[in-house]
Amino acid sequence: MNNNGNEGFDVSEPLARIGDVISQNIKIVIVGILVLIIAFGSFFQIEPEEVGVITRFGKYVRTVDPGLNFKIPFAEKVYKVPVERQQKLEFGFRTTDTSSLKTGYTKGKTKEESLMLTGDLNLADVEWVVQYRIDDPYNYLFKVKNPESTLRDMSEAAMRQVVGDRTVNEVLTVGRTEVANKVQFIVQELSIEYSLGVKIDQVVLQDVNPPDAVKAAFNAVNQAQQERETLINEAESAYNKVIPKAKGQALETIQKAEGYAAERVNNAQGEVARFNALYTEYVKAPEVTRTRLYLETMNKVLPQLGNKIITDENGSNVLPLLQMQMQNQNTPKQN
Repeated sequence: MNNNGNEGFDVSEPLARIGDVISQNIKIVIVGILVLIIAFGSFFQIEPEEVGVITRFGKYVRTVDPGLNFKIPFAEKVYKVPVERQQKLEFGFRTTDTSSLKTGYTKGKTKEESLMLTGDLNLADVEWVVQYRIDDPYNYLFKVKNPESTLRDMSEAAMRQVVGDRTVNEVLTVGRTEVANKVQFIVQELSIEYSLGVKIDQVVLQDVNPPDAVKAAFNAVNQAQQERETLINEAESAYNKVIPKAKGQALETIQKAEGYAAERVNNAQGEVARFNALYTEYVKAPEVTRTRLYLETMNKVLPQLGNKIITDENGSNVLPLLQMQMQNQNTPKQN
């Protein structure tokens, strides 16, 4: 009561109510925050190129596919593994800028991994790329402590082994594809053996060069070898033009000689057969055959003579055959 006799106003009760409201609101906010934390901690999104590997208190429990998934908050942990994405490891260079139209590269501190000794004791600066995909997320996460570093070490060891079995010319020129395929095979076999959980898609030799210190001398030797190959090819071309022609001419001469020999033999055999036939007839009738031979011979000889004079045995009567000679001269020769 105050001095005026009016009943006093007690502020403690409104303050208590305000305090209760504030306390209740704080509890609601805290509960709401906890609900949000639990909600955001329970649901997660896996992208289309990924899978989710879930562990509970550090132990693997399951693998989930792309999409919206649920996990126990605070107890389960999600590892997102890009199984559909092709990844790469670069050796001997590093990509510096991929945002512009022209990709930038740098050698940096990569010479130790790219400088190699070939089988013929020469040096080669080998730059290559290993392209791979993760095909077993569990093995990739839990079988090897640092899978990417392990894959890099295996790739470098395999490349040094393959390059060390070949000459520098094979590595620089004709053997590049074989080297890349062999390295891919070795790295894949090692990945399976070590349960690395990756699949090697491709090994690409980006560039293979002699070291800078000997590049000028190596290029000079290479140019000399190319000139040598050019001269050899030109000589073989000339050889292929001349030798077949000479062989053809020789074969033609031999065939002509063989034909001439066959002709002479055949003619001789024909003459022998003709002589034997005449001899057979002569044996049967010597006089008739003699007369026949005489007449045939005169028939061949007389047309070839010029002026002809016929006399008797004593040479007293001379009969010039002028008319016969004129007729023979006017008669055309028959072939």
